[in-house]
Amino acid sequence: MKILAIQETDWIKRGPHQQHHLLERMAQRGHEVRVIDYEYLWQEEENPDRIRGREELTPPSHVIEEADITLIRPGIVKVPLLDKASIFLTHKKEIKKELDEFKPDVVVALGVLNANIAMKECNKRDIPFVYYLIDHLHKLLPNKTVQKIAKRYEKKTLEGSDKILVINRGLKDYCVEMGAKEDIIDIIPAGVDLDKYDPSIKAEDLEKKYGIKKEDTVLFFMGWIYDFSGMKEVAQSLDENDDENLKLMIVGEGDLYEYLQNFRDENGLEDRLILTGKVPFEDIPRYLSVADICLLPAYKNEIMENIVPIKMYEYMAMKNPVIATELPGIMKEFGYDNGINFIDKSEDCVVKALELIEDEKLEEESKRARKYAEKQDWKKITDEFEEDLLNISKNK
Repeated sequence: MKILAIQETDWIKRGPHQQHHLLERMAQRGHEVRVIDYEYLWQEEENPDRIRGREELTPPSHVIEEADITLIRPGIVKVPLLDKASIFLTHKKEIKKELDEFKPDVVVALGVLNANIAMKECNKRDIPFVYYLIDHLHKLLPNKTVQKIAKRYEKKTLEGSDKILVINRGLKDYCVEMGAKEDIIDIIPAGVDLDKYDPSIKAEDLEKKYGIKKEDTVLFFMGWIYDFSGMKEVAQSLDENDDENLKLMIVGEGDLYEYLQNFRDENGLEDRLILTGKVPFEDIPRYLSVADICLLPAYKNEIMENIVPIKMYEYMAMKNPVIATELPGIMKEFGYDNGINFIDKSEDCVVKALELIEDEKLEEESKRARKYAEKQDWKKITDEFEEDLLNISKNK
């Protein structure tokens, strides 16, 4: 099967996300996969060329080493505002070229503008179009005016899709509210590689490196540290607690990273607030092996409303109980009996952790978490994804 995937994020610099896990596995299974992406992180470059023409390359793999994927980067004008405006010209040209020359059996889109373009062009050619939502796309944009415009595009794309895939129940409800037909929506959840995320893994070198002792309890967070991640409040709560054996490890970088560094140094938390920075994806299971309780203390905002991050399954596969704020998507997905312990707000994280320790519930909650994660193996989820794409390509 020929698959053309279209997204508006950087395939190489961001991830691994849902699409990396699934499409690299599809390529491993022998399907021909081509990806059109958008180099939206160009402003991080020191001296970017203001105009870059079309590029076609073989990207480094994120999760499957032998995955053979072709990445196409349409031309871009690397000037604020013009970079996004160029999508209407260069992405449309590239999408039409791929549809006419590559002749995909199915198109899977994950963006806003280029997804809408692809939907219209697929409908003209009677090519199956699948819209895959892993987020409230328009709500991620920087201001209300842009969000309103993007919402209209998103709504039109949902209405014009042959198939809609989402990663959880909350996003399915969201699509229906946006006008999508419920009978064309399938849930393909996030997953975890159970062979890699093995609770028996030991990382004594990391424990030694970061001064983690046997009697310590390690609270653990990983991922991009957004302003709304709740990690500011957790760090402050840690500082207010006098238990020297209670530690917080944060793996990753992001908006709050510099603040957390300064907070650690100013409050003498060098031994208790561990900031690793970004680490290689393949090392994540080892870092998780030193955790006792994993965290998702994000704010209850529109962005996080229906999100179920992949890291939740990775936390749970490593037999770690999780403390999370009462986000609707998380509550719908996991319920109350699968190792997730809910809190009202980020500030409650440390108190909840201490309750679990004092009530001796860590072992019980960790078993529940692992049991749930065992249902979410990536092989099974890729089977479902593959079956959906094969069916839509045949039925169209």
